[in-house]
Amino acid sequence: MNFDFSNPYTSTRLPVFARNVVSTSHPLAAQAGLRMLWQGGNAVDAAIAAAAAITLTEPVSCGLGSDAFCILWDGQELHGLNASGHAPQTWTPEYFKRKYGNDAQTPPKRGMDSVTVPGAVASWVAMSERFGKLPFEDLLQPAIEIAERGYLLPVVVQQKWAAATPELHMQPGFAQNFLPWGRAPKVGELFTFPAAAKGLRAIAKSKGQALYGGEIAQAIERFSAEHGGSITARDFANYKAEWVTPLAQNYRGYTLHEIPPNGQGIAALIALGILENFDMASLKVDGVDSQHLQIEAMKLAFADVYRYVAEPSAMDVTPAQMLDPSYLKSRARLIDMKRAQDFGAGNPVKGGTIYLSTADENGMMVSFIQSNYMGFGSGCVEPNFGISLQNRGHGFSLNAQGLNPANLVAPGKRPFHTIIPAFLSKDGQPVMSYGVMGANMQPQGHMQTLVRMLDYQQNPQAACDAPRWRYNAGLEINVEASLNHDTAQGLQARGHQVGVINDSYQDFGAGQFIWRAGDPKVEGYVAASDARRDGLVAGF
Repeated sequence: MNFDFSNPYTSTRLPVFARNVVSTSHPLAAQAGLRMLWQGGNAVDAAIAAAAAITLTEPVSCGLGSDAFCILWDGQELHGLNASGHAPQTWTPEYFKRKYGNDAQTPPKRGMDSVTVPGAVASWVAMSERFGKLPFEDLLQPAIEIAERGYLLPVVVQQKWAAATPELHMQPGFAQNFLPWGRAPKVGELFTFPAAAKGLRAIAKSKGQALYGGEIAQAIERFSAEHGGSITARDFANYKAEWVTPLAQNYRGYTLHEIPPNGQGIAALIALGILENFDMASLKVDGVDSQHLQIEAMKLAFADVYRYVAEPSAMDVTPAQMLDPSYLKSRARLIDMKRAQDFGAGNPVKGGTIYLSTADENGMMVSFIQSNYMGFGSGCVEPNFGISLQNRGHGFSLNAQGLNPANLVAPGKRPFHTIIPAFLSKDGQPVMSYGVMGANMQPQGHMQTLVRMLDYQQNPQAACDAPRWRYNAGLEINVEASLNHDTAQGLQARGHQVGVINDSYQDFGAGQFIWRAGDPKVEGYVAASDARRDGLVAGF
């Protein structure tokens, strides 16, 4: 039967209740995590196994050459992990202008000159060493089996795979690894990735050292030199993921936590800090006033983020200054409930991604995100070990007089980053591990879903399923086709330039949510997974 795999109907899901939970955007990744929990592992072990598996099952969005961030509750306190990569030592504005011309504003979008040192594998190792229970080698076995045995292509991933092919098929290693039979796999076709199985075995056996200075790093150096790049094994050997203290913003008696810059998580905190000055619950949940107010708060947040956020040591202002309550109150006063505005940055007082979540019955909770940035990242795949490399270098600026001089490229520097995990607490205790993936949609999704839960008491799955909007630039927003027609018209009447998009994979994010219902051993968790991708909540 030649089925039509498009679905003309709104798909809804029900929340899942369990004491041990894995929520991911692909069923095999959720099963990989669950397998670790069944073997006596904890939520960290489950997260690593799921993260490794999803490099294979959702290669459009992540790979073994991705970056990652994590926020985790170890049962006693909250920890943050920044595993975004540094620029190669050769990277300066002059390096790129010599190669790409004086008019170049950023490093290239694709190819080896878009690749910074990938940090995802380093995050797995760091998490395992500090908090894991099972041997690191065991955690990668499900991924190795998937790579060798193969899996059948799901609907949403296949669509994005095929869409990326025209742009990327000439990048080194891409066709060899991702275009079997000379084309993208079709829905339901079997895809195997033997090179990645080899890479995973080497990473598992060496606890990551093969990638960070060992045989894989050396292979990437040779591959890079052959294809016009300059990244070296030494760049890999010098890399280490960084444990950090998450930022915090109070909202309606709860506290939202995000990873500090160089990521954009602070945008969600700024927006919520602005909304804290309004009575959201008095406004109709899907009505034009509520949506307009959230959009304007998000605009104000992005105006500051795009102006100031970069590698922390290069920033003109601190996150604390950007989150100062009096400053956020002054920004809130700029909102006009009757019209949309194009806001500029304020002046604080000086002084393609996958997301997954896990939780176990002992109370450990993990909020984890990893990404190759744009679909298939750089498009470059080291062929011997199947390392699909990200294109995070494209996030740097080459213009010292540009909007954000702090994000100017430099050797060993980390670029402005889009991927962000989130975590919610109350009175110092864990409440929810969650995230919404998809470029600049991520902080917007964090804010929109949280407002629905905290202001309107919508359960996590309902908050996840609800129609979303996305701010782009100026007065331009996109909305899902399922957004209330009267609300869309009302937004347009206030000056918003509204465009309807039917493709939700990237544009409106895809979230995973695990809410702690009480004692994990008794009440367990309430979990949700987004139907905008091929996701699954699995638990017991």
